[in-house]
Amino acid sequence: MRTDRGQKRVSQDRLNGSSGSPVVPSPVKKLTLALASFSIVASFAALASAETIESSSHSTTGYVRSDGTIEDSSHRTRGYIRQDGTIENSSHSTIGYVRGGTVENASHSTVGYVKNDGTVENASHSTIGYMKGDGTVENASHSTIGYAKGVRADWAAVVFFFFKP
Repeated sequence: MRTDRGQKRVSQDRLNGSSGSPVVPSPVKKLTLALASFSIVASFAALASAETIESSSHSTTGYVRSDGTIEDSSHRTRGYIRQDGTIENSSHSTIGYVRGGTVENASHSTVGYVKNDGTVENASHSTIGYMKGDGTVENASHSTIGYAKGVRADWAAVVFFFFKP
């Protein structure tokens, strides 16, 4: 292309050292880029799948992920509830179990129960709290002590009443 004076105009691409032709990524680069994008999206999806644990004043005190990872409000891992009901601290040491509504310590001694109706009892069958269907957590006097919307009742009971990972 020529300017008004007939001089050859140099394109910005040529000044930058490129040939001016479009750059087409190789199939390997495309796959790498696609995998990196997928990893980023998956990471955000994992963050989104965490259910929030809140105090009675609705301040966030932690999170329970769908895989059972328990995190504090800064997303630091505090413990785990495995799919088989094993409860572990952040160092992966077993600190208890929750199975079939029974909560046990690491020695398999029963420390409490989570009934189908949401009632939470200690080992002597005294009521210590309630897990409401809407995620509200109440103490034995029916005062709200927190919220665990979307968290399995037995997992929420473990977090609120039995183990403080």
